[in-house]
Amino acid sequence: MSLRVLSASPPPQPQLPARVRACARGQSTNLIHRHPTSVKFIATIHNNHNLIRIGCSVHSSSSEMIPDTVTEEGTERPPWWGRRWSSADVGTAGVVVLMHALCLFAPFAFTRGAACAACALYVATGLLGITLSFHRNLSHRSFRLPKWLEYAFAYCGVQALQGNPIDWVSTHRYHHQYCDSAQDPHSPLDGFWFSHMSWLFDNESIVQRCGEPNNVGDLERQPFYRFLRETYLIHPIALAVLLYAVGGFPFIVWGMFCSRWVAILAFGEGWHNNHHAFEYSARHGLEWWQIDMTWYVVWLLRAIGLATDVKLPSPLQRQRLRFASDVRETL
Repeated sequence: MSLRVLSASPPPQPQLPARVRACARGQSTNLIHRHPTSVKFIATIHNNHNLIRIGCSVHSSSSEMIPDTVTEEGTERPPWWGRRWSSADVGTAGVVVLMHALCLFAPFAFTRGAACAACALYVATGLLGITLSFHRNLSHRSFRLPKWLEYAFAYCGVQALQGNPIDWVSTHRYHHQYCDSAQDPHSPLDGFWFSHMSWLFDNESIVQRCGEPNNVGDLERQPFYRFLRETYLIHPIALAVLLYAVGGFPFIVWGMFCSRWVAILAFGEGWHNNHHAFEYSARHGLEWWQIDMTWYVVWLLRAIGLATDVKLPSPLQRQRLRFASDVRETL
């Protein structure tokens, strides 16, 4: 049996009881939830694949640890076998397998033009399409863009092979609404493989957890996004045909698939604690040394008047986050 503190929220300046420090010392922590007058700890116990969540609060007025709840959240979901696969699940898995298989040809299909195409499409689909458009603009409304520019960036996101904007945004909004709970679309409570990979091939699980998408009315009211949802597959196929016409098979391998392999360079998405602390912030790299390429683009768009209503955390909110980080490091 292992104990891991998952989340905490900072008070003004409480003295944490020795019992809390003793039970959490040496364990990893992840700041997710906050409250101005209490520190709330949520511990997850893994015991024979059953996951039990225990909540307790340390209130600034008394330094006492007050148990809140002990609830069993669920069991690990079978990632591959023992469940029904829909045609959409099979299709998604097929695309992922094809993507990795074609990358094996990359060393034998290298050309300078193909490498340039990979870099250009990586920036267009990854930075402009996913992190700037799907994530920060559409999911969290961190800033506003002129409609023509919003639609152009969203179309870049369609070419990233991560789904249409309506479904992508709906899943991500549910993720923040039910973060790290049994209703999280890619919940860690269902095991490592499900939360990192196999949820992509299990569309039924999202409906079971969250119901039909009802949190994207702002996008569904716009004909452009409904069009992208209904015709999603046509657009990556059209891009593949165009790349083949321009540069042949090397452009297919490098432009369509190898550009996805450098996703480790996530354009600022790696500052995930900052993002969950201030989910509506257009900037994830809050410190000067936290490189956030997407924020630099948003900053430029704001400077030239194309991005407006840019949302950022206040200095007081950032100070509270730093204090919460200090609390975590002392445990």
